[in-house]
Amino acid sequence: MSQIPGSSGYALMGDKSFEFYKDPMHFCNSRIHSNGSRIFQARLLNKPTIFVCSVKGMKELLCEKVNVFDTSYTASMCKLFGDTVCFTNGEEAQLLRMSLMQLFRGKALDTYADCINRVCARNLKDLSLSSEPVAIYSLFKRLATELVLAIFLNVDAEESAALSKQITQLSTQHWHGLISAPVNVKVSVWSSGFSQALEAKQKLLKIISEHLKSEEDGLISKIRDVPFPENTNAAQHLLLFISALIPKALASLLTSFTLELAGSNKISVRKRAQENEDYLNHVLLEVERLWPSFIGGRRIAKQDTTLCGYKVPKGYLALFVAFAVHRDPDIFDDPDEFQPERWSGRNAGQEKLLCCFGNGSRNCIGIELNNMILKTAVAYLLNHYSWDLDPPSQSLDYKWLPVSRPTEDPKIKFTSWTYKT
Repeated sequence: MSQIPGSSGYALMGDKSFEFYKDPMHFCNSRIHSNGSRIFQARLLNKPTIFVCSVKGMKELLCEKVNVFDTSYTASMCKLFGDTVCFTNGEEAQLLRMSLMQLFRGKALDTYADCINRVCARNLKDLSLSSEPVAIYSLFKRLATELVLAIFLNVDAEESAALSKQITQLSTQHWHGLISAPVNVKVSVWSSGFSQALEAKQKLLKIISEHLKSEEDGLISKIRDVPFPENTNAAQHLLLFISALIPKALASLLTSFTLELAGSNKISVRKRAQENEDYLNHVLLEVERLWPSFIGGRRIAKQDTTLCGYKVPKGYLALFVAFAVHRDPDIFDDPDEFQPERWSGRNAGQEKLLCCFGNGSRNCIGIELNNMILKTAVAYLLNHYSWDLDPPSQSLDYKWLPVSRPTEDPKIKFTSWTYKT
């Protein structure tokens, strides 16, 4: 067994958190180059951390050794959301997954189709009528927020505009607790961001509990019947499902899709994606590969172990970095190039080598619902519009936190599309 390349440095002074979060892509690429390895170590959040940037390492971490590495989330995240399927480990996590999976797979998805079609049409139907270019990340985040509230709480943005606005504002306030110092301080004229987030949590749980008591149909009626363990419940999970992070993740992928297919030079790609569902699936896979919504996820070693032949001491953190894993040249030829055709060529059948939403037995339980929403939204765009960057010289430099998206909200000019198959 070999020592992990790189160095975890000394406590505090050797911490590289600022450098990593400032530019994760440069941080990883520079260390992959200097260490000659897609597995390396550094100190992150003042803890020795293994950075996993290869497909092989990701699969070993998340699949082969899923019982050796536990999920690792901060106490503040657990305090904001409670004990949910994301923050538990072992047998309890597997039982929760099995109970919740029925809500997000197979025939259960059919019950959400009308809602998804209706919300997508409402938000996308008049894009070509706008006299000004459309800020697309904001557009898609609004669409995704309406979808989340409609699917999980039966709250329609048109019929219940005031309630929808209230929940959205509270969800944003709640989300800000995750990016605030976890200090619960409240005085007469000021309260910390974390304290405000906890207040938003209680207000959201009250709204959710009222809906759970109602006679409404849909997902909310099904989740009432899920046999949750004593330490968690339906309300806590609905709080997780309506969090501001989910709309951000959907908006991230929809934004990257729109940018990749923008311009007159992509007309043939848009036509082919409109006509051929398999090709559309490959386009979406390639968007997910190049621009995964989430930077990755953390695990913690429960015991001394190995990863790709390197020694991993007990207590070390392991961070799988999705954008780096997805650009592993051992798996993906021309890894930085947008090539949907790769999914019908060398990488055919290798969709499970991606980790945008995790991988293995602890991946996101809502992947199929996520894909259904994405396909409905992009199909509407392809069937009704062509589009271009306006102005064409915009900066499209990406940031990666909290989700991947251009630093500046891209502006797109949509034009009615008259092409018929």
